[in-house]
Amino acid sequence: MTQYVRPVSLSEALDALAERPLVVLSGGTDFYPARVGRLVEEPVLDISGIQELRGIHEEAERIVIGATTTWSEVLQASLPAYFDCLKLAAREVGGIQIQNAGTVAGNLCNASPAADGVPPLLALGAEVELASSTGRRRLPLADFITGNRATRRDAGELLVAVHVPKRSTKARSSFLKLGARRYLVISIAMVAVVLDVDAGERITYAGVAVGACSPVAKRIALLEAKVFGRRLDSSLAALAAEEDLEVLSPISDVRAADWYRTDAALTLVRRAFSAVA
Repeated sequence: MTQYVRPVSLSEALDALAERPLVVLSGGTDFYPARVGRLVEEPVLDISGIQELRGIHEEAERIVIGATTTWSEVLQASLPAYFDCLKLAAREVGGIQIQNAGTVAGNLCNASPAADGVPPLLALGAEVELASSTGRRRLPLADFITGNRATRRDAGELLVAVHVPKRSTKARSSFLKLGARRYLVISIAMVAVVLDVDAGERITYAGVAVGACSPVAKRIALLEAKVFGRRLDSSLAALAAEEDLEVLSPISDVRAADWYRTDAALTLVRRAFSAVA
């Protein structure tokens, strides 16, 4: 390892990134498995000691999740019912030891097509906040992840927080994942659904996202538009159709064939709608 930096403040971390490119490390649940059997040769910025990046707090119009908040902390947090999809996904991020160490920002920045945290945060309409020594910017999560292991984070930036818009007290959500076994498995397909309604139980917000069926998890805009304004009841599941999923581009690999992924995603979408309804 040519350099190891472990700052205790965000400003220290951003100054270090401004000087030279560094590999950002926090929980290390992706970092270390990728380097089994070889020395760590890259310069490392360990942000696990920066307390201001940890925790969940509420603002006037949003709920903010700090970058180094772990999946166990998400599970333990007191959050509105529409965060159930994120909590359900948190239970699928490896085993308990991984959930205790792995962070929300790490899951997003790693940008795996099968990252469990991405579909629920997409469906929730989340934005990411990036900071550098020269300022801050925010952009939708849908624009942040650009491909397999690729994001819009510049070398001098840190992802410091995830911002989730507040919904009404009637908002509900669900998350479903299909793998070759029940636990500790990479997804064949996964789906998150978030629905909010008005006083008449008509849908005022719909977020539907599918993961592990494209290089980047996708929101299903056609289906979101189809259910908008309808009543929240058991008939919603029947509205989901295969043509709604044409935005996806599933591959065939050792886990499943492309056609199976599409079929599984459609079934999961319908089940998620039923669960929310």
